[in-house]
Amino acid sequence: MTEPGPAPLGEPRPADRPTPVPLEPGADLSVLDAAKILAAPRDPADRPAWRAALRRWREEARARLAPDDAAYRRPELAWARGCFSVCLAWLWDGLLYDAERGAFTPQEFCDHAEREFGGFDAVVLWHAYPVIGVDRRNQFDLYRDVPGIDGLVAALKRRGLRVIVDYNPWDTGTRREAVGDAAAVADVVRRFGADGVFLDTLREGDTGLRDAVRAAAPGAALEGESAVPLERVGDHVMSWAQWMADSEAPGVLRTTWFEQRHMQHHTRRWHRDRSAELHSAWMNGAGVLVWENVFGSWVGWSARDRALLRAVLPVQRHFRDTFALGEWTPLTDEAAPAVPASRWQGPDHTLWTLVNRSDAPYRGPLLDIAPRPGLRYLDLVAGAELGPDLAAEVPARGAAAVLAVPAERLACDGALADLLRAQRGERARWSDDTAFPHRPVLRRPAPASSVPAGARGIGRTVAPRRGDRRTRVLHRVRETGFDGLGPDGRAPEPAPYVDAWKPLPPRLHAIREVERDAPDTGAEVAVREVGNAEYARFLAATGYRPRSPEGFLAHWRDGAPAPGTGDDPVTHVDLDDARAYAAWCGARLPTEHEWRAAAGELGFQRRSPLVWNWTESEHTDGRTRFALLKGGADGGAHGSEWYADPDPGPRPAEYALKLLRTHPAIERSATIGFRCAVDAAADPTADPKEQE
Repeated sequence: MTEPGPAPLGEPRPADRPTPVPLEPGADLSVLDAAKILAAPRDPADRPAWRAALRRWREEARARLAPDDAAYRRPELAWARGCFSVCLAWLWDGLLYDAERGAFTPQEFCDHAEREFGGFDAVVLWHAYPVIGVDRRNQFDLYRDVPGIDGLVAALKRRGLRVIVDYNPWDTGTRREAVGDAAAVADVVRRFGADGVFLDTLREGDTGLRDAVRAAAPGAALEGESAVPLERVGDHVMSWAQWMADSEAPGVLRTTWFEQRHMQHHTRRWHRDRSAELHSAWMNGAGVLVWENVFGSWVGWSARDRALLRAVLPVQRHFRDTFALGEWTPLTDEAAPAVPASRWQGPDHTLWTLVNRSDAPYRGPLLDIAPRPGLRYLDLVAGAELGPDLAAEVPARGAAAVLAVPAERLACDGALADLLRAQRGERARWSDDTAFPHRPVLRRPAPASSVPAGARGIGRTVAPRRGDRRTRVLHRVRETGFDGLGPDGRAPEPAPYVDAWKPLPPRLHAIREVERDAPDTGAEVAVREVGNAEYARFLAATGYRPRSPEGFLAHWRDGAPAPGTGDDPVTHVDLDDARAYAAWCGARLPTEHEWRAAAGELGFQRRSPLVWNWTESEHTDGRTRFALLKGGADGGAHGSEWYADPDPGPRPAEYALKLLRTHPAIERSATIGFRCAVDAAADPTADPKEQE
């Protein structure tokens, strides 16, 4: 029998599809225990039986598992059930970090969040992948070594955001922590006063990690990356609803139905239409994950989807206890057929959350009920009171909320009046624009150096053959993308998995060959990398000191190379440190194309130990900066496919590693050095004795 091939890139895997709910009397409902979304029935007439089956499954599952809900009753963790909007933020995103000033910009980040997304309730400060593994520093070093991160966390918390740190259990090939991972995670939580830990690649954390984090910060929540096993829902108060396909009418999130106080965050990281995940979250009283910068690839939200999130978040926040504690009736029969709804019963009010699954606006009654005397009916999304027919307009792929509340409460509830007023203003900002907000990747010109140009030369060089040509480039397919161009080197490729479901091998982490133009620049490239002794002479002659000194030449002792290492390649220099040296020589760094061409010529050498080489191939899309490294290195991490390059050692000349630019303290690595290049026509006369 022929095995089925992989699902099309945009199609959900079988494991991610919604699970049908058996409706036969006496059916074994334990098949729903491992579901992600419990599918809604196709026939609306089956909804009463479907809801009855859902209730029976929940009762039976709770009886079988006897869950401990102590975490949900702890006051210090109550914040999680109102955490409806979480941003996964790359720590070095241009919105959060100003590279020119070398400073974090939390105010700009928060202002943007409030203006465009309605504000965030929490932020995951993502820090390690995809740069980890270039050298032996581990994930905890990449938090500890960040200048200013304590101030960033404090500033975000002052703006009311909860701060969540990241744990990568797959990081086993770097420097090990003597105390073990659990204690190291707890130490990061304690240092930052973090409110939670995101469990990268894990559905659940082990009890040792849970206990260590709880001891460090009783109010810190664990959040898994996928559906938490029912047995562990009791000690994981949050989780991602990631890569969860839904039914035609929104189904029920299995984990939230089992434990209504559990907060899930919907995300389909590569999709450009967010309405399906927003609809599911709205109908389930759940949250969403805002993730525009996916490991350096731009996957921004459309104006329509940002408007939809801004429209529902204020309602979710205002009625957080209703969503977590009220009586929930999914796909209630009271909804108009075209706008399915969930009903939430509070102590003195009823709330319906509705969605328009159509690509056309809906105009008509929102509910098929007779208004009750003494109650006022409000459209909370539009910020308006409904008439006796309960009719309103719901934009294409939009949402609505109906609140039935006693008239006397409406007259005296100032907070509700404020909500309505704000929602009217937000409705005026509604946009139907679904266009993707493209951010082209542009090559950055090398900045002017503060070091005066010299005429020292760079010693012996190799000169690639002249003439423009097409050449092949090898790179490893990661979620970072590559250089912003398509396989032909011309068509833009802003993200590697646009509208993909879940990238898996062989579409992920394989070595890919593409063609690129290799224009003739007339450059000659130094035979070898710059050595420690050469860099020491540069410092002595110029007094160069980097603006941010952290990690600069960290392998030297007392400001000088260790004895016997003068001929080793200089490392612990960032791209700007390398540029400064090149400028002093009257030279520059080679581009990625120039490095590759030179490596194919006789006489091209590598110093020992092998180190990656910076190149003058720096790019940006305005939110992410990156440079291409060449050559491979000894001493990197291995053992995980998630490392920047899991195969330490030499790499073919055609191979390029995309390295996201961060802070100099992180960029200065034991495994990255550089060599210089000159334009042949302007190559100054060198002093070979000084350069050898």
